[in-house]
Amino acid sequence: MTGAEVIEVGRDAILTLLAVATPIVGAGLGIGLTIALFQSVTQIQEMTLTFVPKIVTIFLVLLFSLPYIGRQMADLFQRIMDRIVLG
Repeated sequence: MTGAEVIEVGRDAILTLLAVATPIVGAGLGIGLTIALFQSVTQIQEMTLTFVPKIVTIFLVLLFSLPYIGRQMADLFQRIMDRIVLG
């Protein structure tokens, strides 16, 4: 494997990581901003108000995106194995 192929595999892995993590991180960011806006408007400064909705939202997004994540990871594994077999 040449240096260019190693870089290409690394690039593919990083892009897959971004594709897999984006829905989860985006949901956490969105709910975090929404709760922060709600807290600033209502002047409620309760710390548990930020954690519970984030945890529930991230859990639900993770639960519903598991098939997508599994498919992306399987595709990445298949591409890497094809590169190994083909040399």
